[in-house]
Amino acid sequence: MPHQFADRMRHAHKSFVREILKVTEDPEVISFAGGLLNPRYFPVQEVAAAAQDVLCECGEAALQHSTTEGTCLCGR
Repeated sequence: MPHQFADRMRHAHKSFVREILKVTEDPEVISFAGGLLNPRYFPVQEVAAAAQDVLCECGEAALQHSTTEGTCLCGR
């Protein structure tokens, strides 16, 4: 079954942000666009360790929605 969209969608403009991000996929491009960090500096190991700690301590409760204050349902 083909997708059916409202007629106005035929004339919708492309996303400016999406078009910029397509250019940044080229490894030869050095982008100075805001918000594009150098992945080399991402603290992957530290984030993985923190996630593991929370999941081991709180289990499913860590993944459940809670209040906007950011507290985990396990009291962490």
